[in-house]
Amino acid sequence: MRSLTVFTGSSHGHDPAHARAVRRLGALLGRRGITVVYGGGNVGLMGVLADAALGAGGEVHGVMPQGLVDREIAHPGLTRLDVVADMHERKRRMAELGDGFLAMPGGAGTLEELFEVWTWQHLGLHRKPVALFDVGGFWQPLLAMVDHMVEAGFLTPPRRER
Repeated sequence: MRSLTVFTGSSHGHDPAHARAVRRLGALLGRRGITVVYGGGNVGLMGVLADAALGAGGEVHGVMPQGLVDREIAHPGLTRLDVVADMHERKRRMAELGDGFLAMPGGAGTLEELFEVWTWQHLGLHRKPVALFDVGGFWQPLLAMVDHMVEAGFLTPPRRER
């Protein structure tokens, strides 16, 4: 794997364990020479991720819509920042750039990005791995819902495991 697309929050959340985990991940990816692909922000866990990867000598490739760049949310020290027209183009570009996808703790945007790449995987639009980093049980309620989808017949067990 040469690059990993990471979805995570634009805020820090209440639990400092989330920032610690994101920081460790960013540093590990940086040390291993795996390019971090993410939303390009300098705020919240997104900024923690970028700073940690850059601080470990890694490359960080951000993708951000012009509207957010105009609001000065873009991280100023990235290896590369692709400025795109909108959120749809952002997600498409992040999907192209990453060899896999990892969701860290985050909010609605993180969920939306996760579900889109997982759905694309189900539809055969890509064969890249999609994973959750379950910091402190953060993803357990979602996994319970996914299990419920299997039990209700809306999701097959093999697709759940992917």
